[in-house]
Amino acid sequence: MNIAYTIAAERGDTDLLLHGLATSLLENGYNPTGAVQINTDRADAGRCDMDVKVLPHGPVIRISQSLGAASRGCRLDPSALETAVGLVERRLAQGADCLIVNKFGKHEAEGRGFRAVIAEALSLGIPVLVGLNRLNVDAFFAFTGGMATELPPRPHDIREWLRLAMTKEATAA
Repeated sequence: MNIAYTIAAERGDTDLLLHGLATSLLENGYNPTGAVQINTDRADAGRCDMDVKVLPHGPVIRISQSLGAASRGCRLDPSALETAVGLVERRLAQGADCLIVNKFGKHEAEGRGFRAVIAEALSLGIPVLVGLNRLNVDAFFAFTGGMATELPPRPHDIREWLRLAMTKEATAA
Protein backbone atom coordinates (compact mmCIF):
# COMPACT_ATOMS: atom_id res chain seq x y z
CA MET A 1 0.00 0.00 0.00
CA ASN A 2 1.51 3.32 -1.09
CA ILE A 3 0.24 5.63 1.65
CA ALA A 4 2.12 7.80 4.10
CA TYR A 5 1.17 10.24 6.81
CA THR A 6 2.80 13.00 8.77
CA ILE A 7 1.97 14.66 12.07
CA ALA A 8 3.49 18.03 12.92
CA ALA A 9 3.87 19.09 16.54
CA GLU A 10 2.17 22.49 16.50
CA ARG A 11 -1.38 23.39 15.45
CA GLY A 12 -1.42 24.43 11.79
CA ASP A 13 2.09 23.21 11.02
CA THR A 14 0.90 20.19 9.02
CA ASP A 15 -1.24 22.53 6.91
CA LEU A 16 1.76 24.75 6.15
CA LEU A 17 3.96 21.75 5.41
CA LEU A 18 1.52 20.13 2.94
CA HIS A 19 0.71 23.45 1.25
CA GLY A 20 4.42 24.11 0.72
CA LEU A 21 4.94 20.59 -0.57
CA ALA A 22 2.09 20.92 -3.08
CA THR A 23 3.47 24.25 -4.28
CA SER A 24 6.92 22.70 -4.73
CA LEU A 25 5.50 19.74 -6.67
CA LEU A 26 3.61 22.05 -9.02
CA GLU A 27 6.69 24.23 -9.56
CA ASN A 28 8.64 21.11 -10.50
CA GLY A 29 6.15 19.91 -13.12
CA TYR A 30 4.26 17.29 -11.12
CA ASN A 31 0.50 16.86 -11.22
CA PRO A 32 -0.75 16.41 -7.65
CA THR A 33 -4.42 16.36 -6.78
CA GLY A 34 -6.12 16.55 -3.43
CA ALA A 35 -6.64 19.41 -1.01
CA VAL A 36 -4.33 21.48 1.14
CA GLN A 37 -5.54 23.69 3.96
CA ILE A 38 -4.93 27.41 4.23
CA ASN A 39 -5.63 29.04 7.60
CA THR A 40 -6.22 32.77 7.71
CA ASP A 41 -6.15 34.75 10.94
CA ARG A 42 -9.27 36.79 11.58
CA ALA A 43 -9.21 40.54 12.23
CA ASP A 44 -11.59 40.06 15.17
CA ALA A 45 -8.98 37.82 16.86
CA GLY A 46 -11.39 34.89 16.72
CA ARG A 47 -10.34 31.46 15.54
CA CYS A 48 -8.86 31.38 12.05
CA ASP A 49 -10.83 30.83 8.88
CA MET A 50 -10.12 27.46 7.27
CA ASP A 51 -10.01 27.10 3.50
CA VAL A 52 -8.87 24.25 1.30
CA LYS A 53 -7.27 24.66 -2.08
CA VAL A 54 -8.28 21.90 -4.45
CA LEU A 55 -5.15 20.79 -6.28
CA PRO A 56 -3.69 21.46 -8.65
CA HIS A 57 -5.03 24.99 -9.33
CA GLY A 58 -8.12 25.60 -7.21
CA PRO A 59 -10.70 26.61 -6.42
CA VAL A 60 -10.22 27.62 -2.80
CA ILE A 61 -13.21 26.64 -0.68
CA ARG A 62 -14.04 27.97 2.81
CA ILE A 63 -14.62 24.89 4.98
CA SER A 64 -15.12 26.68 8.30
CA GLN A 65 -18.24 28.31 9.60
CA SER A 66 -18.28 31.42 11.74
CA LEU A 67 -20.17 30.32 14.84
CA GLY A 68 -19.37 33.33 17.01
CA ALA A 69 -16.58 34.15 19.41
CA ALA A 70 -18.07 32.20 22.33
CA SER A 71 -18.67 28.96 20.40
CA ARG A 72 -16.72 25.85 21.29
CA GLY A 73 -18.24 23.38 18.81
CA CYS A 74 -16.85 22.05 15.56
CA ARG A 75 -16.59 24.83 12.98
CA LEU A 76 -16.26 22.53 9.98
CA ASP A 77 -18.85 23.12 7.27
CA PRO A 78 -19.59 19.52 6.15
CA SER A 79 -21.27 20.65 2.93
CA ALA A 80 -18.25 22.71 1.90
CA LEU A 81 -15.93 19.80 2.71
CA GLU A 82 -18.01 17.45 0.56
CA THR A 83 -17.88 20.00 -2.29
CA ALA A 84 -14.09 19.87 -2.10
CA VAL A 85 -14.18 16.06 -1.97
CA GLY A 86 -16.32 15.93 -5.12
CA LEU A 87 -13.91 18.19 -7.00
CA VAL A 88 -10.94 16.07 -5.92
CA GLU A 89 -12.74 12.90 -7.06
CA ARG A 90 -13.20 14.39 -10.52
CA ARG A 91 -9.57 15.54 -10.67
CA LEU A 92 -8.35 12.11 -9.58
CA ALA A 93 -10.36 10.50 -12.39
CA GLN A 94 -8.49 12.72 -14.87
CA GLY A 95 -5.13 11.39 -13.65
CA ALA A 96 -2.62 12.52 -11.04
CA ASP A 97 0.91 11.82 -9.89
CA CYS A 98 -0.13 11.72 -6.23
CA LEU A 99 -2.97 12.52 -3.85
CA ILE A 100 -2.41 14.91 -0.95
CA VAL A 101 -5.09 15.13 1.73
CA ASN A 102 -4.80 17.92 4.25
CA LYS A 103 -6.20 15.88 7.10
CA PHE A 104 -7.61 12.48 7.98
CA GLY A 105 -10.04 14.11 10.38
CA LYS A 106 -13.25 13.30 12.18
CA HIS A 107 -15.27 12.94 8.98
CA GLU A 108 -12.77 10.46 7.52
CA ALA A 109 -12.64 8.59 10.83
CA GLU A 110 -16.42 8.20 10.58
CA GLY A 111 -16.27 6.94 6.98
CA ARG A 112 -16.96 10.22 5.16
CA GLY A 113 -14.88 13.08 3.78
CA PHE A 114 -11.85 12.09 1.72
CA ARG A 115 -11.91 8.44 2.80
CA ALA A 116 -13.36 7.06 -0.46
CA VAL A 117 -11.01 9.26 -2.54
CA ILE A 118 -8.02 7.90 -0.62
CA ALA A 119 -9.21 4.34 -1.23
CA GLU A 120 -9.74 5.06 -4.94
CA ALA A 121 -6.25 6.54 -5.33
CA LEU A 122 -4.72 3.52 -3.63
CA SER A 123 -6.69 1.15 -5.88
CA LEU A 124 -5.30 3.04 -8.89
CA GLY A 125 -1.75 2.75 -7.56
CA ILE A 126 -1.46 6.50 -6.95
CA PRO A 127 0.69 7.42 -3.94
CA VAL A 128 -1.23 9.10 -1.10
CA LEU A 129 0.09 11.53 1.50
CA VAL A 130 -2.16 12.41 4.43
CA GLY A 131 -1.91 14.92 7.24
CA LEU A 132 -2.97 13.35 10.51
CA ASN A 133 -3.79 14.65 13.95
CA ARG A 134 -3.39 12.62 17.10
CA LEU A 135 -7.17 12.48 17.71
CA ASN A 136 -7.72 10.25 14.66
CA VAL A 137 -4.62 8.03 14.71
CA ASP A 138 -6.51 4.89 15.73
CA ALA A 139 -9.16 5.34 13.03
CA PHE A 140 -6.48 6.00 10.42
CA PHE A 141 -4.51 2.90 11.43
CA ALA A 142 -7.71 0.83 11.26
CA PHE A 143 -8.47 2.26 7.80
CA THR A 144 -4.97 1.49 6.48
CA GLY A 145 -4.59 -1.80 8.33
CA GLY A 146 -1.43 -0.36 9.87
CA MET A 147 0.23 -0.35 6.42
CA ALA A 148 0.87 3.42 6.17
CA THR A 149 4.38 4.81 6.39
CA GLU A 150 5.02 7.45 9.03
CA LEU A 151 7.05 10.39 7.74
CA PRO A 152 8.70 12.98 9.95
CA PRO A 153 7.27 16.47 9.37
CA ARG A 154 10.30 17.58 7.37
CA PRO A 155 9.88 18.74 3.76
CA HIS A 156 12.95 16.89 2.49
CA ASP A 157 11.86 13.53 3.91
CA ILE A 158 8.33 13.88 2.57
CA ARG A 159 9.51 14.98 -0.90
CA GLU A 160 11.90 12.02 -1.01
CA TRP A 161 9.16 9.53 -0.09
CA LEU A 162 6.86 11.03 -2.72
CA ARG A 163 9.59 11.03 -5.36
CA LEU A 164 10.25 7.34 -4.78
CA ALA A 165 6.54 6.49 -4.58
CA MET A 166 5.75 8.36 -7.81
CA THR A 167 8.69 6.67 -9.53
CA LYS A 168 7.39 3.23 -8.50
CA GLU A 169 3.90 4.16 -9.68
CA ALA A 170 5.23 5.37 -13.06
CA THR A 171 7.32 2.24 -13.66
CA ALA A 172 4.40 -0.02 -12.71
CA ALA A 173 2.08 1.66 -15.25
